[in-house]
Amino acid sequence: MLVLNLSPRFPTNSRRLFKPSSSSSCSAQKKNKVAFDEAAYEAERLSLDVKARESMAETSNRVIQTAPTEDDPKAWKWVIRKRIWDMMEARNIAQNPRPVHHRIPNFVGASAAADNFTGLEVFRDAQSVKVNPDSPQKQVRFLTLSGGKKLLTPQPRLRTGFFSVLEPNMLTPSTIKEACTSVGVAKHGRPIGLDEKLKVDLIVIGSVAVDSRTGARLGKGEGFAELEYGMLRYMGAIDDSTPVVTTVHDSQLVDDIPVEKLLIHDVPVDIICTPTQVFFTSTSIPKPQGIYWDKLSPEKLAQVRILRELKRRIERETGQKLPYGPSEKLPPMAQRSR
Repeated sequence: MLVLNLSPRFPTNSRRLFKPSSSSSCSAQKKNKVAFDEAAYEAERLSLDVKARESMAETSNRVIQTAPTEDDPKAWKWVIRKRIWDMMEARNIAQNPRPVHHRIPNFVGASAAADNFTGLEVFRDAQSVKVNPDSPQKQVRFLTLSGGKKLLTPQPRLRTGFFSVLEPNMLTPSTIKEACTSVGVAKHGRPIGLDEKLKVDLIVIGSVAVDSRTGARLGKGEGFAELEYGMLRYMGAIDDSTPVVTTVHDSQLVDDIPVEKLLIHDVPVDIICTPTQVFFTSTSIPKPQGIYWDKLSPEKLAQVRILRELKRRIERETGQKLPYGPSEKLPPMAQRSR
């Protein structure tokens, strides 16, 4: 593990610009923007957030009350998550939305961590950056756009399809801050599909806990960061050399994530930015190579349309049926228009 003052040693990726929209797709996008209902979108997002947190809380309580066993390969993660969430609430180092339980915590000092992130050489060299949609990374998204870079952001829980691309020339000074919110991404972003030709130079993901020695990371437990990473691998947008960064509070640094218990789809981080420090982990944990279908539950597959599309495509191309993972209980999702 290296601590700041040394530049990260990553190869410079070759860069391909995002595929330009055709005039017809631009017209369709304008129509969609005219019809975009911000209030309805936000109400639905908040409703789904509540349902998701309730489901995660039920899982977490069940696991912790019955004590983790070797039969549940994810049980130990809930123990660490709860410890971090409880600590952040007790020490009052969390910002709204609160409580932080079952969220990527919006930590005090998130803007300072974002500033440390933008001081990185890999950020200065990047042309396109993928950033998670959570509250503590809002400033990262803002600094990416205000720095003249393309921003790739997934819709929360991939519920409207896939990713949206935002570019500075699509925005005005009065809309750039709005474009960094969940509603703003949907309102101002250009939606892309699996056939988009793109190169992502840098990935930023949120974390509940992370180990600065090994790069091992825990998210809030839904697994969307892993799915997004796997789909970008399938598209050829990223590879093993693409740096993965997380921004967290110093108190979210832990030393008890057992690397040997991580699952094949868990995404490690190369760089950790806190409000006071930057760590280069030199992680030896292998990065996922794509979607691991035998780990993906039928319930989650049923909820994420882009995953079903990808599964059908791979099965059509290979002529073979892909497996399913074990069943799990998930929060209900609102009906989507096709």
